[in-house]
Amino acid sequence: MIVCSTERLVLRHMTEGDAAFILELLNEPSFLKYIGDRGVHTRDDARAYIVKGALAMYERHGFGLYTVELKHDATPIGICGLLKRDSLEDVDIGFAFLARFWSEGYAFEAAAATMIHGREALRIGTIVAITSPENEASIKLLKKLGFKFDGLIRLPGEDADTALFRSSAPEERTS
Repeated sequence: MIVCSTERLVLRHMTEGDAAFILELLNEPSFLKYIGDRGVHTRDDARAYIVKGALAMYERHGFGLYTVELKHDATPIGICGLLKRDSLEDVDIGFAFLARFWSEGYAFEAAAATMIHGREALRIGTIVAITSPENEASIKLLKKLGFKFDGLIRLPGEDADTALFRSSAPEERTS
């Protein structure tokens, strides 16, 4: 199911058919460094990750992480979407892209479309984002999207602080 599209991208519901792509993405060195090892080391692990993660979140909340594909040939290049984590009060945006597709503006394009979808279709007021304080590329992208640094937090089960960013709906922002 297509959620939204941009000039160059399609964001669609993840399916079990994305297992090979998810296996590759979750084992990229940058994913492991900044997001962490999700224990996804086989296609079966990837299918389970999709079922227990994205598909369960679609069922529970009506949104989740989406597969981001190039519009012209349906090549999967990353994931981007909204998540509702038990450890955070607000919905957060998440994204990760294969390194060979970095520096093309795809992450910004997908994240901006996700923010519009969250605000307009899902009517979500406050959206937050979390990232490793060392992940300069993600922090730069979040700032470009209008997020503001809100502080460091410690998520349950983590042994390091995470940077929290916040973006309120335009009508909730103060000058």
